[in-house]
Amino acid sequence: MSTCSTVSRDLDEPLEGTAPVARTWLLLEQPGPWGAKALTSSHLDPAVGRALEAAAKGTGIRVALIRRPGPHADRHEPAERRVYAAHTAPDGGWLRGAALTDPRRLLGLDLAALGRGDRRGFDSALGGRPHTGEPLTLVCTNGRRDRCCALLGRPLAAELAASGTGDVWEVTHLGGHRFSPTLLVLPYGYVYGRVAAHVVKDVLCGVREGRVVLDGCRGRTAWERPGQAAELAVRRAAGVAAADALSVVRTDGAAPRWEVTVAHTDGRHWRVTVAQSASQPPRPESCGAAVLGSPAGMAVVAVRELRLTAALAG
Repeated sequence: MSTCSTVSRDLDEPLEGTAPVARTWLLLEQPGPWGAKALTSSHLDPAVGRALEAAAKGTGIRVALIRRPGPHADRHEPAERRVYAAHTAPDGGWLRGAALTDPRRLLGLDLAALGRGDRRGFDSALGGRPHTGEPLTLVCTNGRRDRCCALLGRPLAAELAASGTGDVWEVTHLGGHRFSPTLLVLPYGYVYGRVAAHVVKDVLCGVREGRVVLDGCRGRTAWERPGQAAELAVRRAAGVAAADALSVVRTDGAAPRWEVTVAHTDGRHWRVTVAQSASQPPRPESCGAAVLGSPAGMAVVAVRELRLTAALAG
């Protein structure tokens, strides 16, 4: 039986504008098995998971569990675990790490402030420090959520870890199962789909050099989906590679059509027309879906560079 990722690949479903939306990520190491909703169905205290989910709502934060590739035995013994917070907006993005033994300490964080990009609470409460190692590579592997993530994600994570490529973690959920294997790269917050190990190595080389690799890129999680598609379109049209060179500064309109303004740090501006359409023919949006769906796609209709006066007026 075909998997959702096989059907999506065969239909050549576009990747642009399909990344999850999160200006800030909060990632907690949790060994052992994960259920479909891992924050409340893993060896993490479900009361802590529910409280984190509730506290994160409306803050721009996405909370996820991570673990190292390999066997996932969890002996339920207290142990030090890593926690990361990453703000993905280009006008002040950062990646911080800390260590803790009691996940309940996360409940003392001001998630609203963290979502706005204020890292001071994370640092003071948890002893957070700048992440100075390799870029974080987070591969979605939660087969309880969708079997494609296990069938395609886990072998990729294992291969990357064995080759010493980046700082590799498995992550519970990135959305878009049908684009498996899918991964998030921090600090910049770009998400990729249908990637092979050699593409990931190129992506990480780009991160180290402060540039974005467009092959397989789904978008930057700092932006809503129309903005993700618009930013990638400007990168292709204008040949912009620098990771933090572009920002989505304005989005006008509503589904199914938006006018997105993208600005470069050098002062250039573009207006990008993005249209939403239902993907045809209907296809499984995940392997567990009982019915076929027509997921919304983000199609870039036009990319226009603006004169400076027009950009300022806009």
